[in-house]
Parts: sequence; structure tokens; C-alpha cells
Amino acid sequence: MALPRLTGALRSFSNVTKQDNYNEEVADLKVKRSKLHEQVLDLGLTWKKIIKFLNEKLEKSKMQSVNEDLKEILHAAKQIVGTDNGREAIESGAAFLFMTFHLKDSVGHKETKAIKQMFGPFPSSSATAACNATSRIISHFCQDDLTALIQMTEKEYGDRVFFGKNLAFSFDMHDLDHFDELPINGETQKIISLDYKKFLNEHLQEHCTPELKPVEKTNGSFLWCEVEKYLNATVKETTEAPRIEDLCCTLYDMLASVKSGDELQDELFELLGPEGLELIEKLLQNRITIVDRFLNSSNDHKFQALQDNCKKILGENVKPNYGCQVTIQSEQEKQLMKQYRREEKRIARREKKAGEDLEVSEGLMCFDPKELRIQREQALLNARNVPILSRQRDMDIEKIRYPHVYDSQAEAMKTSAFIAGAKMILPEGIQRENNKLYEEVRIPYSEPMPVSFKEKPVYIQDLDEIGQLAFKGMKRLNRIQSIVFETAYNTNENMLICAPTGAGKTNIAMLTVLHEIRQHFQQGFIKKNEFKIVYVAPMKALAAEMTNYFSKRLEPLGIVVKELTGDMQLSKSEILRTQMLVTTPEKWDVVTRKSVGDVALSQIVKLLILDEVHLLHEDRGPVLESIVARTLRQVESTQSMIRILGLSATLPNYLDVATFLHVNPYIGLFYFDGRFRPVPLGQTFLGIKSANKMQQLNNMDEVCYESVLKQVKAGHQVMVFVHARNATVRTAMSLIERANNCGQISCFLPTQGPEYGHAEKQVQKSRNKQVRELFPDGFSIHHAGMLRQDRNLVENLFSNGHIKVLVCTATLAWGVNLPAHAVIIKGTQIYAAKRGSFVDLGILDVMQIFGRAGRPQFDKFGEGIIITTHDKLSHYLTLLTQQNPIESQFLESLADNLNAEIALGTVTNVEEAVKWISYTYLYVRMRANPLVYGISHKAYQIDPTLRKHREQLVIEVGRKLDKAKMIRFEERTGYFSSTDLGRTASHYYIKYNTIETFNELFDAHKTEGDIFAIVSKAEEFDQIKVREEEIEELDALLSNFCELSAPGGVENSYGKINILLQTYISRGEMDSFSLISDSAYVAQNAARIVRALFEIALRKRWPAMTYRLLNLSKVIDKRLWGWASPLRQFSVLPPHILTRLEEKNLTVDKLKDMRKDEIGHILHHVNIGLRVKQCVHQIPSVTMEASIQPITRTVLRVTLSIYPDFTWNDQVHGTVGEPWWIWVEDPTNDHIYHSEYFLTLKKQVISKEAQLLVFTIPIFEPLPSQYYIRAVSDRWLGAEAVCIINFQHLILPERHPPHTELLDLQPLPITALGCKAYEALYNFSHFNPVQTQIFHTLYHTDCNVLLGAPTGSGKTVAAELAIFRVFNKYPTSKAVYIAPLKALVRERMDDWKVRIEEKLGKKVIELTGDVTPDMKSIAKADLIVTTPEKWDGVSRSWQNRSYVQQVTILIIDEIHLLGEERGPVLEVIVSRTNFISSHTEKPVRIVGLSTALANARDLADWLNIKQMGLFNFRPSVRPVPLEVHIQGFPGQHYCPRMASMNKPAFQAIRSHSPAKPVLIFVSSRRQTRLTALELIAFLATEEDPKQWLNMDEREVHCNR
Repeated sequence: MALPRLTGALRSFSNVTKQDNYNEEVADLKVKRSKLHEQVLDLGLTWKKIIKFLNEKLEKSKMQSVNEDLKEILHAAKQIVGTDNGREAIESGAAFLFMTFHLKDSVGHKETKAIKQMFGPFPSSSATAACNATSRIISHFCQDDLTALIQMTEKEYGDRVFFGKNLAFSFDMHDLDHFDELPINGETQKIISLDYKKFLNEHLQEHCTPELKPVEKTNGSFLWCEVEKYLNATVKETTEAPRIEDLCCTLYDMLASVKSGDELQDELFELLGPEGLELIEKLLQNRITIVDRFLNSSNDHKFQALQDNCKKILGENVKPNYGCQVTIQSEQEKQLMKQYRREEKRIARREKKAGEDLEVSEGLMCFDPKELRIQREQALLNARNVPILSRQRDMDIEKIRYPHVYDSQAEAMKTSAFIAGAKMILPEGIQRENNKLYEEVRIPYSEPMPVSFKEKPVYIQDLDEIGQLAFKGMKRLNRIQSIVFETAYNTNENMLICAPTGAGKTNIAMLTVLHEIRQHFQQGFIKKNEFKIVYVAPMKALAAEMTNYFSKRLEPLGIVVKELTGDMQLSKSEILRTQMLVTTPEKWDVVTRKSVGDVALSQIVKLLILDEVHLLHEDRGPVLESIVARTLRQVESTQSMIRILGLSATLPNYLDVATFLHVNPYIGLFYFDGRFRPVPLGQTFLGIKSANKMQQLNNMDEVCYESVLKQVKAGHQVMVFVHARNATVRTAMSLIERANNCGQISCFLPTQGPEYGHAEKQVQKSRNKQVRELFPDGFSIHHAGMLRQDRNLVENLFSNGHIKVLVCTATLAWGVNLPAHAVIIKGTQIYAAKRGSFVDLGILDVMQIFGRAGRPQFDKFGEGIIITTHDKLSHYLTLLTQQNPIESQFLESLADNLNAEIALGTVTNVEEAVKWISYTYLYVRMRANPLVYGISHKAYQIDPTLRKHREQLVIEVGRKLDKAKMIRFEERTGYFSSTDLGRTASHYYIKYNTIETFNELFDAHKTEGDIFAIVSKAEEFDQIKVREEEIEELDALLSNFCELSAPGGVENSYGKINILLQTYISRGEMDSFSLISDSAYVAQNAARIVRALFEIALRKRWPAMTYRLLNLSKVIDKRLWGWASPLRQFSVLPPHILTRLEEKNLTVDKLKDMRKDEIGHILHHVNIGLRVKQCVHQIPSVTMEASIQPITRTVLRVTLSIYPDFTWNDQVHGTVGEPWWIWVEDPTNDHIYHSEYFLTLKKQVISKEAQLLVFTIPIFEPLPSQYYIRAVSDRWLGAEAVCIINFQHLILPERHPPHTELLDLQPLPITALGCKAYEALYNFSHFNPVQTQIFHTLYHTDCNVLLGAPTGSGKTVAAELAIFRVFNKYPTSKAVYIAPLKALVRERMDDWKVRIEEKLGKKVIELTGDVTPDMKSIAKADLIVTTPEKWDGVSRSWQNRSYVQQVTILIIDEIHLLGEERGPVLEVIVSRTNFISSHTEKPVRIVGLSTALANARDLADWLNIKQMGLFNFRPSVRPVPLEVHIQGFPGQHYCPRMASMNKPAFQAIRSHSPAKPVLIFVSSRRQTRLTALELIAFLATEEDPKQWLNMDEREVHCNR
């Protein structure tokens, strides 16, 4: 027996345990396979061989003309084969044409037939061109050279050894059938010895064979020793190492099985790991000898029985007890038992003497192959119902029975056939056919699941009124809908429905929608503004279909359903009026990413329906994960109820998906397998064996024709799905050609009847030539490129049975419900612009297409046939029999999604990010299958929640994002904060790598050409590759349509992207299908990327670049170059008129000044003048006027009036408003000082009403000459206005003196007051530095004082010092203290009533709107505390009120309020006080208290304060130092902006003051409540929600 090849197969994948020293290439197997594929492709005459041959034989001078001829042959092959099959097929076709024509001068009948047979119908001009080119090439060679070339390739082909020819097969097996007699070696031994070692050694000497090495004794002791060596080497440090005897049993079990060496090596490797490679090699080399020795190594049956029974009685059987047998003990066995004990003692004594461990001998004694074999047989007999080898964990999972899971495969997995959880490859009843051309696997349709007695159909008439209205026209729900009805319609449970395509999942979604509506149905009304329902469909086509479906069904209830996708934008008011939104995953992700404006929307969502959840394992899976994680976190943080419904096709690991969606598997998990399809589906898989691409295509056509013919003969209609629009016609023509050649076209002809004539007339009216030509033969085509009426016509003809065979693309399966008995998928290679190459058709598409098989009214079953290449056969078999669990793709886009969460404010530190990952499907799968995600088994055992791994992921991604300036990540604290760049990337869906490219290449001085070059290098376009067959066409596009240079040219992918983008703008036409597809993808993404660049430039404040990018984004949107006439934006003007306008250089401004008849004359078209004039006035235009007012010498307030100056037309401008960007730029410094986005509303345009914008901008000295205010339309090219701000006559305020410096004085003790009564009022010993500095002026002089100092610097004490001065010097006079608010008056009164009235005996009274004392009280008062308005009212009658004249001091607190609304009152009070003072000739001292002021000198002059009384300290002069953190938040709208501040406020409290009191100031009463509720919600998600409560909860309840 040949030794198994261990090293290659095992070592190439041995990095699963992630050993550090592993450096070998991972993709060994892939490389081998690709080399083998290349070798197969190299057989026969290939294009490469032809070129190589020509290069070797011809001189360089001749090669130039030959190259032209070769290009011509390739071009002809492209025309014949078609571009949709890729480069390989074209080259293969070219080689075929060369081979066909190399001995011919012209295209004869024989050649035409050969080409037709291979490719189907073809253009004869291409064949002629190829023939002529081949003849020209051949003319350079003699006959011998050509013969040599042909013979060389044939010889190569002849040398090929087919797989399996050189393999020798052996039928040696170790069949352990328990009915056989056990082989016993030798006669019965007379002496019974229980010394196992001695027995083995004797046995070895008897049977030792010469070829065995004496050291490596291949018997029990050999196995024992090798296992012991292995365990010592590998598992020294682990406590849970397996016992030697257990491992020996397991290994012997495996070696004695009937499995081949290859199978065994895989299993052994799984068991022993990479460390056991040496042991595996030895075991497999000596497998036969080990097993033979063990099977022949017993003394006799009595010995076996003795040992067996003794061990059972002693209870020392340490091996797993598979089959427990009942034992009856006889007298003889009792004696044996005694003998056994004596032997055991003797051995123990002997072992002790030898100094060996007792346990070893006991262990050795237990390892007995004979006993093992009997146990094994018993276990096999018992194993009919239990999978004995499945792991314990799997067993536990399998035992759980979920009430709503109907999974026949899972049931089968519990049976004994499903050993060790291995894959049950295919369902039963399968038929295989294997011939030269193809391999066919037919899976018959499954019988429907028998109806259970518990199942009761739900009749619509039994539903409530809402249900009856929505399901109008239906009698009852189908079987699946009836099963889920109770959970969907009457509970709030999250649900996951896995059911086959076409089983009616949409109506289940409808049930949950109705449940939500019923919850908001009160007293006969539906409260529509209380809820939103979001339905996420995977494709735009499906979203449109679902919108129509739900709209019709919910119309009677008055529920509005709208589509929200990339194609269908909704305004904010439309979204508010809509109750149900149908959207795509990407669109909903973007909507929920933007907290600005849409935060209320995502918070009002009560039901989220996710269609096609099995997309999780495809490219778009991360988007779904992101949406669900965000929703689940929102549910937890806001404690609001959002129900999630997942709809999916059948998938294998539905439990994982249910866990991810937070579905209770006992209530909300429903799984229905293929037995629940409305029409059972039979599936046929055909794998074409040919490796030659061209032959493959030919064989596919052949097999496709056979399958179609078979169905049509049986009287069925067939749909053939292909993957390119032009392939539909080619396939239809090819099928007709084959039918004609075989004389079977009559089978396809439509049935002649009365309706047929009418149908024929309709077809003849069609503008589509192919539809008209194909119809008489019973064929037709259908794809998205056809006109809507043609598509409708074809659909009607097919459903009426006039068309037997419809060749179509996958759009038919998605957008239209048009079933056929049989569907055929011809070829599974589909061009994906997103990948930039041909990829395998996705399982989602296959399921959707197969979902169209079988017409519920007519067919008992449907048939789905998939024709693919042989190497993909197993791929689609496993996919369609649901064998592969779906994995998460989230790691690939972790950076982008984490950035989005940080920008949204839902993740602010590493801890939260780790928690956020736990809500993803990635986390569910990482725990279920750690190896796939690079987590070793050991790491998983140490950290089962994978917290460390998640933290590591987050930190790595955080560093990357921080490096790209998308976030700021402080590793020490673990805090994340978003940046403008990160927010822009999140809002515009820009990938992390693209931002890195921008950081590197983007600056303020790039031209339009540079910008296109930068956009072309974005990661979004990484997958777009240049294919050789496109180069020629790209060259043509570059020269014809590209207005700017395209760096990289046609050879590089970024050059190709640039060319495609410019061609798109120039509205250039393309021929190649892949280029059209790429172009659409490029245009769609480039528009978004340029918008993002515009935002970045605006945030970086680069005026020229901002302007350039805004124009470029409009250029892409409108598909118009900036230098074209703006009138090209109107579709009503004919092209020739527009061209004339451009030729005559008639700008919009010139046209505005001309009359309509003048315009008509210039354009030689009298009647068009009016239309042109109307269009000119409809281009949005504004005029601006700016007035400026300097606030300080560095800050300028600008008031901008904007007047709309255009005519409104709803068809052109919509019904809302025209958006504009406005910014103020400094041309000298190239900087934007202010920018904003505003709307000119329809009503403002119609009424010509001005719009006012007020903003502040900085100015610098020396004054710049001017600033520009630029307004640019967000949507229209050529719509902009500029207003100049001139600074020539600007007068700036005077320079203010610097702040008062705080002097370094010795703190003044309170004894300086010189009055014990005053000293007793204070509980401190010394005045603070500010009070010390002002003490003398206030206490010892009468001059007016203005004190500007920050809050908390003791200004109240300063007021008291001035009052004490009055008490000391003018005891009969009065002091007045004016506070701006009643609350402050109240606070002063509470304080001074005690300190001044009670302790000093001075009368203090309050004079406010609430409290008005009588005249006597006021007359007696020494100190009056009042408000500005009240004192103003009182002092007006000063002549009649003596107490007003007695006032000696007026203290005004918060005097800086002069600049606010109440300022005039304060001005009047001060002026009146001065007036009274001059009349009574009694000086009145004025003391003004304020915060630090900018223009304190002006205020001091007004208060008549000289240099002595002015104290204006800096804001930083505080007794208690203050740390200020300022954080700005973007967003125009107040509510969302305030909402986005809640999380940062919470974080600020946690980081700056976790244990001390905190005051939060907000701008409105309503906001106090909202902020408090949000903070409570954040606390609810913490481990200790009551951490901010610093009192006993019982006290709280008592105080209520």
C-alpha cells in the first residue's frame, strides 16, 4: 500500500492554530488548481501558441502587418462570440477561426456550417474579414511550417494522460463486521498470566517479522509509547490533557475503521493538530501491522471473559461505556475474581520494587483490543438511534425541538446515518448521469409536508375590520401564513421567517404591518403620526414592486407607502406624511447615519422589516448588520419598542441569524423547508466538462437546446435566463438555428387560434425588430434595455401561451411575477461592475429565478435547470441544498461602520465599540466558528465572550481611523471623537481607503483634471479592471469624448475610470456591454464622491476649490460640461437651437436683455424666441445686498438681503424651493470665513420677497480691500451671484485699554473694616485678591466705580463694602441695589434680611412687581433691593417721593445687560439718577457690577468714572480656576442638534465629574425635560443605573 501524501495536504492548511513560526504559502492548493486549469487550457491550438509561433518564425519588419491582421481576427471573433463571455472566449474563438481558415482562401459552405455549429448565427462580414486576415498571415509561411504547428499541438494533445489512468487501486480493507469470527492466534494457553507487559513482549518475540525495525515495535506497546511521546511533547502545560489509554482507544478505533488513508489523515490531523504530524505518519505507515497484531493477540475466550468480568465488577473500566451489558456471575467467575485480585497485588508489589508508578501498569492493563472490539460491536448495535460520534455540544443543540421549525434535513441529521455531523451530500431519490459532454445531477421534487391536525387555515372573514380591508379579494391565508398568523398578527415578538421563494412571505410582512397599525387604532381613527414602518428590500426593482403591492393593499386604510431609494428621493415633509417607507439597505443606513434632520424619523420607527436576510454573507451583508446593530442599540438605549421581522430564503444556520435578530427561537423562529413550496421544485444541475472556453459555450448551447426541446415536447413553456442583454438575442437565434438544423422547429411554433391573429398584429406594431423576427417561431426576448411597452407585450404573450420559449435576463425574475413550468439558467458567469470582472451568479439570484418555476394554478411541480461548468457544479449543489452556513463579511467594512457610529455619536469610546460589535452577526459567527475569523481554539476557550479579541479589533481600527484624521482616538482614555472629515465620509458613504487617498493627493490648488484623476483612484472603483478587448474602444472614447486629460491612459484602471466618467458627462455612446455596465457604476459613485470632496473643501475653507467642486458635481449630475450653455439643462429646447446659441456665444445675461423676436431672428427660428426667453428667466438667479456693522475691531456683523430674480415653474423647479450655497471668501488669503446652505422657497420667488441672513465674520488689520459673498445654486449650472463687501469707508471702534492687571498684593484681613459688627458678618478672615485691590476705592472713597470681574470673584461683597460706606458716612441716606431678575432680588433679600437687618439693625425692603411695601416702610428703609423696571417706575415721580431724593448710592448688578433688550431701562435709570443729583445738588454714587467687558472704557465714560474707579479684570481672574472645553456641533436644525449633544454631555459628566454635582444649562424649558430623559436612558444601559443617586431610594419615595 502506497504511503499517503501527508505533508502537502496537511501543512498547507496548518495555520488554523495560528502558530507564530508558520511562514509557508497558504494558497498552495489554489495555485495547484489554477496551474492545472492553465495546462488544460493550453491543450490544442491556442491563441497564445499562434502568437508565439509567429514571433519565432517571422522577422520584426513583417510582424507589424501581421499584428494588424491578428487584431482583425480578434475583432471578428469578438463580433461572432460576443463580448459578454470575456477575453478567454474571444481568444479561443479567434484560434478556432484561424484553424478553420488556415488552408482556405474564402469562406465556403463547409466553413460557414462549422462556425454556425460552434457559435450559432453570426455576421458573414466578420467571417470574411477573419478568412482574409488568416490568408494574409499564412502567405508568409511554407506548408511545412504550418503542418509543424498543427502537428505540435496534436502531439501535445495525444500525450495527455487522463486523471486516474496511472493510479493502482487496492481493495484491502479492514472489515470489522461483528458477525465474523474473531481471529484467534494459536491454541489455548494453559497458564493464565495477567501480566500484560510480559504477555505483549512474549507475543512480540513470537511474531516479530524481519522487515520491522526492532526499535519501533509495531504493537500495543509501540502505540502506547508513541502516544505517550506525543502527549509529553505537546500538552505539558495544560491541566486537561487526555489520558494515554483514552487516546490509544480512540486512535485504534480510527485505524481499525474501513476508511481510506486519505480520509484518515484528515481526521487524525483534526484530532492531533499540526504537532502530531510525525505521529500521524508513523501510525499510517504501520496501520495494518498494528491492527493485525491487536486482532490476533488474545490467549483465549476464558482469558477475555475473566478480564472483562473482573473489570466490570471492580468498576475500573475507564473507557467510555458505549453499550452496558448485564452480567450474571457464576461460581467459576467468583474464583477467577479472587485470582485476578491476587495477581493484581503481586504486580503492584513488583512495580513498587522496580520504583515504577502503579497507575501506569493499571493504565496499560486497561488498554485491551479484544475488549475494545466487543464494546465497539455492542455500541454499533445500540447506535441505531443515537449519533454516537457527534460531540456533546452538537448533541445538546440537536436535542432542542423548536415548535415552528420544519426542517427535514435537521431531522435527518439526528438519525444514525448522519454520523459525526458530516454533510449529508444530497437528498434521496437523486439521479446522476455522467457522459463525455456533461455531468447531470437531478434532484426530484419533494412531496408536500402532510397537514398536521393542529394546523387550521385562517379565513379572511374571521379577521377584524382592518385585516379584512387589507386582504380584500383573498379568501384565506395560505398554509405558511396560517402557521405564523398568531405570532405575526397578535404579538410584538421579533420574528425570522425562512421559507422558499414564492411561499408568500410578503403577506407575512403584511400581517406584522397590520398588527402595528392596529396598535395605533383608537376610537375608529388610525394615529398616523405616531409610527413609521420601514421595509428594507435588497434591490431597487424589488423596492418598486413592494411599494406598489403595499400601496394597493393599504390604500383602504389611508396608509401612505413611499419608496425611498437612490432613484426616489423624498423631501422631509413627504417623509413626515408617509407611514411606510420601502427602501434599500444602503439608503436606510445613510438615513440613520445622519442624526441631522432624520433623528426623529429613526426614533419613530416601530417596525423594521428586512427582506432577504440571507444576503448577510454577500458584499452587502455588512450594511444589514450595521442597520440591525444600530436598531437594537436604539431599542436598548431609548427603551423604545422596535419590532424586527427578518424574511429569508431557506438557510442552514437559521439559529445564528435568529440570535443576531434577537428572535426568541421558541416563539418567533419559523423555518419551512422545500416541502412548503406552493409548487414543488425539481432541480437539475448540469456541469459542462469541456475546459476550452469556446467549446464550453457551444456545449452549453447544445445542452440548453436539448433541455428546452424536452420541456416544449412535453407541452410546457420555458424561460431561459442569460446574463447579458445582447446574449438574449444570440441565445434565441442559436436555439432557432439548432431547431431548424434538426428539423424540430415545428415543436416550437405557436398554436394557431383565434387569439393568435390578434397577438400577431400586436407584435407587428412593436418597434423592436428582434421581437418581431422571433415571434413567428414561438420565441421571444425580455431585458431591461427594451422599452416598457415591448416588455409588457412580451409578458402578456408569454402568459397567454403564444410564446413557448422566452430568453431573458434576471431582471424578469426580480421585477415581474411571471411564472413558467421550467426555468433554465444558461451559464453562471455574470459580469459584476462592482467587482470589475466575471463572477459566479449569486445564490440569491438563482433562488429568485428558480422561484419562477412552476405555475401555482396549472402545475403539480416546477423544474429548475442550471447549466454551469463542471468545476462549479458542486458549488451550486451545496448552495442549493443549504450545506454552507452563511458567514459574516463585517470585518471587511469594520472601519467604515465604526466611523459611522462615532460620527452618529452612538459610540464614544472603546468599551462602547466592543459592546456595539456584540450586536452584529459577526459576533454570533465568531463564537460559533472562531477559526474562520482567525481566532484560535485556545483563545476562544480562554475568552468565550471574545472580549479581548473585539477590543483588539476596535483599537486597530481606531488607530487606522485616527491616522486618516477621520476621528480623534485617545488611546490612554479610550475615547473617540468625530471630525469633520469622518462625518463627511459617513454621510456620503465614502470608504476609509478613499479618505486616505484624498489625504495624500487632495489640496487647495488642484484643477478639474486633477480632481477627476483623484476621484478615479478612489477605493470604490478598485475592482474595475482594464480588459484587453476594451482598449481599442477606450482609445476611441478618449479621443472623441474626453475634454480633460486622463492620466494613466487606457492601460491603467484609474485611466479607464476617468475616460468612462468624462464619456458619461459628454453623453458618449459605448458598444461593449461591460463598458456600459462599468460606466453606469462609475457615474453613480463619482457623483457621490465629488459631493463629498466639495464638503471636505468647504470644511477646509478653500474658496476656489469649493467653487470648482460644486460645479463639477453639477456637471456630473446634469451630464453637461461647465462651458456648455446653461440652457442645455432644459429638455424643451431642441438640440440644433442649443448648438446655434453656443455658436453665436449668446450668454444668459445677453439673452435676458433681448426681446423674444430678436432671439428668434438670430436663431433663424421665429417661434422659438418665446420658449428660449421663458427658459432664460427660469434659470434660478438672485441679487444680494450686504450691510456691515463692526461689533469690535476684529468681528463684523453682516446682514445680507437676498432677492430672488427668476420665474418659478413647478415642472422645472419642483414645488418646494431652490437650494443655494453661500459663502464669504477673502480673495487675498484664499479663505472662506463663513458658509451656509439656504433655500429660496417657491412663495418667496413668486412674491419677490427678500430673505435675510445675519452672520458674523472676522476682520484683520490692516483692513483687506474687500471680501466677496458668493451665492451658487446647488442644482443649476450657470446660476450664481457675487456681492462685494468693501472696507474702504469702514470705521472701526476705538482700541480699548487693556484689562486691569491683578496686582500681587498681600490679602487684606477683614479687620480693615474697622468695625466689629461688619467683621462678624463674614465667615472668612481675609478678602480675596480682587476684593483686596478694590477695597480702598469702595470703602474709603465716594467716586463712581465700574467693576468688571468674572462670576464667582466676590462682587456681592464689593456691593456690601459700598453699602457699609453709606451706613458709616451718610446714616440718614438710602442705598439702592438693582438686580436684573426677581429671582436674584429674592436671593439677596433672603441673605441680607438676616445679615444686614437682623445683625446690623438696618431696615432692608424688597421693591418688585410682586412686593410693593407702603410708603412708610420705604421711608424708613436703609437699603432698597429692586429690579430695573420697578425702580424706573418709582424714580419717575422723584419730585414727589422724598425717599428717591435721599438715595446716596445706586448699585447696578449685571450692568453688562445694557446691550440686551432691557438695556434702555438701565440707561434711563442712570441718566435720571445723574439728573436728580444735579437738581438736588446731592452727589449720588453709582457702582456698576458686571462680568469682564470688552469696551469697559466706553461704559466708564458714560457712568462718569475716572481712571480711579475703573476695574476691568480679565475673564481668567477667578478665585477658583476654571477649565473650559468648547465642543461645536454641526447641523442646521435645532432639535437634532440638541439631540446630538446628549451623548457627549453624558460622557463629559462621566469623565469630568462622575461623583460631584453637575449643572446643565439648556436653551428652553422643553429641552430641560428632553435632556434629562436622554441622560436617564443612557444611565439605563450602564451596569449601575442608580450611580448618580446619592441618597437612599426609600427617602426619594418618602419625599414624593
